[in-house]
Amino acid sequence: MTDAEKKLSADTSSNENSESPDSEVLEWHGPVLVRTEEHMSIPWLIRERVRKHPRQTIISRKAQMGSTWRNVSANDFLVEVNQVARGLIALGLQPGDAIAIMSHTRYEWTLLDIAGWSAGLTVVPIYETSSVDQIARILQDADVKLVVTETMVMAQLVQAARNHELGGLQVFSLDNSALMRIVEAGRDVPESEVDRRVENLTINDTATIVYTSGTTGPPKGVVLTHGNFTTLAQNGHEWMPEIALPRNSRLLLFLPLAHVYARFLEVFQLTGRGVLGHTPNTRNLLADLETFRPSYLLAVPRVLEKIYNSADQAAGSGVALKTFRWAAKTAIEYSRALDTEEGPSKALKAQHQLADAMVYRKIKNLLGGNCEYIISGGGPLGERLGHFFRGVGVMVLEGYGLTETVGPLAVNTPRLSKIGTVGPPISTVAVRISDEGEVLVKGPSVFNGYHNMPEETAEAFEGRWFKTGDIGSLDRDGYLQITGRQKEILVTAGGKNVVPTILEDRLRGHPLVSQVVVVGDKRPFVAALVTIDSEMLPGWLKNHNLPAMTVSEAVSHPGVLAALNRAVERANQAVSRAESIRKIKVLTTDFTEANGMLTPSLKVKRAVVLRDFEDEINDIYGGPVRQAGE
Repeated sequence: MTDAEKKLSADTSSNENSESPDSEVLEWHGPVLVRTEEHMSIPWLIRERVRKHPRQTIISRKAQMGSTWRNVSANDFLVEVNQVARGLIALGLQPGDAIAIMSHTRYEWTLLDIAGWSAGLTVVPIYETSSVDQIARILQDADVKLVVTETMVMAQLVQAARNHELGGLQVFSLDNSALMRIVEAGRDVPESEVDRRVENLTINDTATIVYTSGTTGPPKGVVLTHGNFTTLAQNGHEWMPEIALPRNSRLLLFLPLAHVYARFLEVFQLTGRGVLGHTPNTRNLLADLETFRPSYLLAVPRVLEKIYNSADQAAGSGVALKTFRWAAKTAIEYSRALDTEEGPSKALKAQHQLADAMVYRKIKNLLGGNCEYIISGGGPLGERLGHFFRGVGVMVLEGYGLTETVGPLAVNTPRLSKIGTVGPPISTVAVRISDEGEVLVKGPSVFNGYHNMPEETAEAFEGRWFKTGDIGSLDRDGYLQITGRQKEILVTAGGKNVVPTILEDRLRGHPLVSQVVVVGDKRPFVAALVTIDSEMLPGWLKNHNLPAMTVSEAVSHPGVLAALNRAVERANQAVSRAESIRKIKVLTTDFTEANGMLTPSLKVKRAVVLRDFEDEINDIYGGPVRQAGE
């Protein structure tokens, strides 16, 4: 038993519990494992790692050409950080000033992030897909003084977004020697000035303002302090010592660093003892996985669904397809058996060993052949997929959190895991379930407020508890389960409450399906808008002996519709008849970032979809919602 588990066991008495094994509890507190002192800012923690292990590799940097990785020692990285920090200081930036980064996930992102913090600055991320209007709002609201973009095209978008109030804004581009110019500017600034700024930082100083993706309204600037990050990171290393503490820990980041979960894992990995890598272009992801050989990854459930569906499709048909599906079933059965007292039977162990030789090793090799864990966040994973990957030999650590909680507030760990939940509240975090079923949270990793939005900040808290807006429950062991967003619950004309995510997540697991939005608020029955995955369509058609066709043709093809209706029937098994989907409308247009229906973290903007496809929804029901008296 680890120290974290012993501490959890000792603290159980402080949690509201019940004698019934199936009962729910209303509150659970993760234990405090490490006390964070006032001076323990992010740069301080990184400097501590450099002091203790200066020659150890901290980052592996991909060569611009080819497939090789260049190791960067902790000391060499700190030298680069200090050079960039001196340049930022020379450019007139004062402690507390805001700078912004607009770039794909890459080495320079992390370098600028740590350098900005080392200069006492607030570092504001901007998604590389942001529009001019979105950029303008962030620049103005955060009062950004300097922006570093990845490309000149992005720099032009920033220039277009600036207004007369941002006349002094400095804009640099990485493809136009941004780092060289910044470093050159700081040659006359003594390194002692950087040291002084780091020494003056406290855990209460603002580290970043992260703007929410805006699925339920306009983006809000979440103000996060150094303490929010470092308290979570230090306790996280004790809570999950298998992840970033070992020297052989390797994390390859490919999700946007503008997203708070990836940003936290950046800090988590750098303050551990492992190695961090970046993949700027996901088209190179498989090749980078093969050469970097990560020990763990961060992914959203959609990526894991794609891996499963792609493997199923790659099997083709006939014996190969039957073999893959037998192996998938075996993996799920084996994983489920691990949770029983008796464990897997001898026969199941033998089948699992054979399936590993025939199928599982190929899947593990796609992940680099060294990946033990995948941290999954940003949406529900589903039990079946969780059991499949654990049965294959890669444990998915499903977690849950928000921008306001610096990412994870609950997560399954290698030792504390229950598939189908998002794990117990992590160290230092307390979770409470309100009378309405809403998940409330408090702890040192929870933000203090939204930037320039005092009313919204006040509304977001109930005393010291942050209101997440999600509906969930805690079981007697302290594991949290999320069932949906409070604002997204539908109420049918018959008065039935429907949680859309339960149906959406199950239906989205079909290889043909890209996105799903369940509808039915104030309507006589539940229906769904469905989009087709254009990448998976050709292979699916081939494997089902159907002719090649476009998405526009597929939406009305009897064979495709029959398959989707069967998928709906399977999804409906998770809910009552009153909550089940009765009709679907297959759309010719997918939901993307480009058309404004997906956030950069791949969440559906439900309000936008409902607005833009109002006619299609009305077609399902034979007209708009009837008002009283009509």
